Amino acid sequence: MRSYSFALPLLSLALLSSNLYAQQAHLVVAEKGQQSLAIIDPAAGKVLASVPEGGITGHEVIASPDGRVAYVPIYGNSGVGKPGTDGSTMAVIDIASQKVIDTVTFPHPVRPHCPFFGPKDGLLYVSTELDHTITQIDPKTLKIVGTLPTGQEQSHMFALSHDGRRAYTANVGPGTVSVIDIQARKVLKIIPISANTQRIAISSDDHWVFTADQTKPQLAVIDTKAENVGSWIPLEGVAYGTAATPNGRWLLVTLPDQNKIAVVDLKTMQVVHSVKVGEYPQEIVVRPDSQVAYVSCEKSNQVAEINLQSWTLTRLIPTGKSTDGLAWAAGQ
Repeated sequence: MRSYSFALPLLSLALLSSNLYAQQAHLVVAEKGQQSLAIIDPAAGKVLASVPEGGITGHEVIASPDGRVAYVPIYGNSGVGKPGTDGSTMAVIDIASQKVIDTVTFPHPVRPHCPFFGPKDGLLYVSTELDHTITQIDPKTLKIVGTLPTGQEQSHMFALSHDGRRAYTANVGPGTVSVIDIQARKVLKIIPISANTQRIAISSDDHWVFTADQTKPQLAVIDTKAENVGSWIPLEGVAYGTAATPNGRWLLVTLPDQNKIAVVDLKTMQVVHSVKVGEYPQEIVVRPDSQVAYVSCEKSNQVAEINLQSWTLTRLIPTGKSTDGLAWAAGQ
């Protein structure tokens, strides 16, 4: 009885702490089908504003480490490797005022796509696909300060190691992953995956990189020390986006054709759970406390919220048309 009497207050405290965590932050979500960025209150589960990006669309977004600003590379209106409008800018959006406050202009059309902040240098990294590079930008001046070669076409998405030493790009049409030495600014190795690969993520200890085979229902597990595919994880359907939990325990994988996410135990590299979400899930962002994950569901125009203790869908948050990239904007 004594242990049971403590359990309820502890559970209530955990739920209260989780809610307070969400109240101090925002989700920012690319509404690809209407060329806007949704700013979401994750505690209330509602869109506060949809900020127009100004013409052609952005697919991905990242928030500044202080949670004040969102950066949306304006990719264009085409698919990877297909003809269409080639973007050459990145919108800078103030989250509090809910408006575009600045624009980064690249020297020529590059289809900028995937943005991340460097974990050590504080620079903003953006994949510049048509140049076969990742571009480094000083977020204080919004000036380009360097580039990293990828050695391949269609370097659509990338992951940065937590120690700041390596970048890994998923090269879609070539079906490869480039391993890049950030300090030396050179490609160390090109790792073959399949005829086509998509999205990429890295484990919290930098030991594993994951990318989805688009020709078979399997996930490539790259050993970053050996710099090769160490194993494959079989899946229920063809995968797309992946995200490792910050606590190093789980890898979440979107399965668009199944309308669910698969949960991989990183100790065994096996799927141990699956959770139904909205229609055609794309990308996953895990809250920094590893308690909750958010999944963009493109065809149902929703963000799915998943409890990572009970492995249940807690709610679906309505968004604008064609929900795609999303990011967590930390509270103050």
